Amino acid sequence: MSSRPSDNPADPFKRALADATRAMAGDADLEVAFSVDPPGLRKDGMRLPQVTRRMTRDEVMLARGTADAYALRLRYHDNATHRRYTPQGETACELFEAMETARCEAVGARAMPGTAGNIDAKIAAETRRLGFAEIQDTERAPLAQAAGYLVRKLATGRDLPAGAENVLGLWRDFFDSNAGGTLDGLEGVLHDQQAFARFARQVIQDLGYGDQLGEDPDEDQNEESSDDSETENEQDDEQPGGDEDEQANQDQVQEDTPPDQQTSSDQMQAATEQATDPDMTEEAELQEGEAPEEHLPPVHSEADPEYRVHTTKFDEVINAEDLADPVELTRLRSYLDQQLEPLKGAVSRLANKLQRRLQAQQNRAWEFDIEEGTLDAGRLARVVSNPTTPLSFKRERDTDFRDTVVGILLDNSGSMRGRPISIAAISADVMARTLERCQVKVEILGFTTRAWKGGQSREDWLAQGRTPLPGRLNDLRHIIYKSADAPWRRARPNLGLMMKEGLLKENIDGEALEWAHRRLMHRSEARKILMVISDGAPVDDSTLSVNPANYLEKHLRDVIDLVERRRAVELVAIGIGHDVTRYYQRAVTITDVEQLAGAMTEQLAGLFDVDGPRDRRKRRG
Repeated sequence: MSSRPSDNPADPFKRALADATRAMAGDADLEVAFSVDPPGLRKDGMRLPQVTRRMTRDEVMLARGTADAYALRLRYHDNATHRRYTPQGETACELFEAMETARCEAVGARAMPGTAGNIDAKIAAETRRLGFAEIQDTERAPLAQAAGYLVRKLATGRDLPAGAENVLGLWRDFFDSNAGGTLDGLEGVLHDQQAFARFARQVIQDLGYGDQLGEDPDEDQNEESSDDSETENEQDDEQPGGDEDEQANQDQVQEDTPPDQQTSSDQMQAATEQATDPDMTEEAELQEGEAPEEHLPPVHSEADPEYRVHTTKFDEVINAEDLADPVELTRLRSYLDQQLEPLKGAVSRLANKLQRRLQAQQNRAWEFDIEEGTLDAGRLARVVSNPTTPLSFKRERDTDFRDTVVGILLDNSGSMRGRPISIAAISADVMARTLERCQVKVEILGFTTRAWKGGQSREDWLAQGRTPLPGRLNDLRHIIYKSADAPWRRARPNLGLMMKEGLLKENIDGEALEWAHRRLMHRSEARKILMVISDGAPVDDSTLSVNPANYLEKHLRDVIDLVERRRAVELVAIGIGHDVTRYYQRAVTITDVEQLAGAMTEQLAGLFDVDGPRDRRKRRG
C-alpha cells in the first residue's frame, strides 16, 4: 500500500518512539498508542501521553519517560512471581509495588543509561502535578512513593527531581532507623526478582507492616529454598560482585533478546532524537486502524491514579435496544406509561413551565439598523416620510443557550427498583422532550453491573489466585438510552427497559460519572451540563469485600472533585432519599420520589437563568 507524508509533524516522533519502545520491551508486536486519557500498561499494549503538533519539550520528555518506564516493566518483570509475593494489606501492597517498579527502572537504567534521564523527566512531571515539592510533613507525603524513590536512588546513584527528593527527605530517617541494615543488601538482589521480592517483604516487615504481609509464600518450600540459597552462595563465591556482576547481567539481557529485536541504548536514544527533527518526512504514515486507542482502556482512573480495576474485559457499554427486542421494549414502555398515568399531568405542567422560561431567553437579543437581515417593519415609517432613507434590517443574535448539551445519568441499581426507577425514567423522558423543543440536545445514560456478587470478574480473580486488593471486582454495564444526536421520538421506547426484571443490580457511581463526563467532553457544544440522579452511595458487595470499606466512595469523591475543578461540564445532582450534598457542590436531596420531576425542572431552569451560576461566580469575583 502506498504511503504519503503525514500532516502532523508529531507523527514521525511517535513512530520512532513506538519502535524504540517495542525493541526495549523485547516485544515486536507490542501495541503503542498515544492519547489524552491517562497512561496505562497491560501485557500486550500501552497507552502513552499525547504529543501535540507543537511537540513541546515537556510533552516529548514525558512521552519518552513513560514509554521507557513501561517498556522496562515489561522486560524485567514477571507477573507470576509478583503475584506470589504480593502482600495482602493495602499499605504493604503499595510499598511492594512501588519498590518493584523502581527495581525494573533501575535495572533498565544500568543496562541502557539513556533511559535514566527520560524517567527522571517523567517523575518530575508527576511530582509537579501532585505538588510533592510543597509537602512539609509526613502525613501528606506518601510512604510508598518515598520507598520507590529510595530504591531508585540507592540502585542508580542519581539525584532525584526536586519533588521526589522532598518526599524522600521527609521519610529518610524513618527508613534508615528501621530498615537501614536490610537496605544495605539491595545490590545483591536487584537483578533477581524473586530475591528482591523477599528483600522487599523484609523491608516492609522492618517498617512495621509485617501484619499485612500475609502468609509466607516460601513457607512450604523451605528445604528447596535452602538448596537454592546454597547454590547461589556457591555462584557468588565463584563470581565476585561489583562491576563484573553488572556486566554479566547486561550480557545476559542481550543474549535473551532475539537478534532482530536487539538494540543498544544509543540506538534507541538516536531514534527518538531523530524523530524530533522537523525535516524528517520520509517516515511512512501509520496505517489506518493501527494501535486503536479504544482497545487500550486506561489502567487507572484519570481522577485517581491509585484506583484499581481487576479487569475490564467483561465490562460493556451498550445501547438499550440491544438489551431487549423491539416488541419487549414497546411492552415495557407501555407498562411504564400505565404506572405513571396519575403523574403525567403534573409532570407536563412542570415541563411547560421550563419550556416557557427557556424560550423567553431565545427571543431577547436582536441587532438593529444593519444592512442585511430581516426587514425591520418598525422603522418603515422613516422610509415613508423620507423616501431617500435606506431600508433598515434586523437580525436575531445567536445565544449561548442554543449551543448546549445536557446529559442525564440515572442510577440503575437494585435499590431504585419500583416507583423510584419508574419516576426517574418518565422524568428524564419528559425533560428530554422539553429540551429538544428548545433546541437543546439531551442524552440519557444509565449505570449498573452485569451481575450480582462480582460476575465473571470475580470468577477470573478467583482463578488467578485471589490477588490482594484487586480493586473494582464486578462487570460494569453502562447503558445508552438516548444519545445526544438521537431524536426523542426514536429513543422513547428505550426508557421502558428500566422496567425489565433483572436489569437493576449494583451501582459503581465513580466510573459511571467519569464515563458520562468523558462523553460530554467529546461533544462540540459550547456549554455542557450533567445531571446525576441517584438514591445512595456507591455499593458493590464483591468489590467492598476485598478492598477498603470506603474504596468506591473515595473514588466517587475524586471524580466529582475532578469534574467540578475543571468546570468544563456543569455538574448538578439530585439525591432520592439520600443526602448527595455531601458529595456535590450543586445538589438537592428529595425525600419523596414524586418530587423528582419538580426538582429536575427547577435545577435545569436555574442553570439556564440569565443570572445563572456562571454570572454569580463572576459577580462574586
